Amino acid sequence: MGLSDQPFEVTCPDCGGMLKVDPVSRAIIAHTPAPRKKTFGDFGEAAKALKDADARRDSLFAQSIEAQKNKDDVMAKKFAEAVKKAKESPLSDRPMRDFDFE
Repeated sequence: MGLSDQPFEVTCPDCGGMLKVDPVSRAIIAHTPAPRKKTFGDFGEAAKALKDADARRDSLFAQSIEAQKNKDDVMAKKFAEAVKKAKESPLSDRPMRDFDFE
C-alpha cells in the first residue's frame, strides 16, 4: 500500500476550514477558511441587540455604583463579625504548626 504524491484535503476540526496536506512532507500547503456565519439576519435585529446590550451595560454600571456606596458598611460589618468570632473561639482551636510538635 503506497502513498500517493498528490495532496489531499481535510476539514479542520477546529475552524471548519479546508486544509490541503502534502503527504510526502506531511505539511499543510493550503488553507481555505470556513465561510463566516452571519450574526444577525437584518439591521433591525442588530439594532435591537445593541440597545439590549446598552441597557444591560447601564444596569451593571448602576449595580456597581450601589455596591461601591455600601462597600464601607459591608466591610465594617464583616470586620466586626470576624473580630467577634475571633474573641469567641478559644485559642486551643488553632491548627498545630510544625514547630509546635518539637
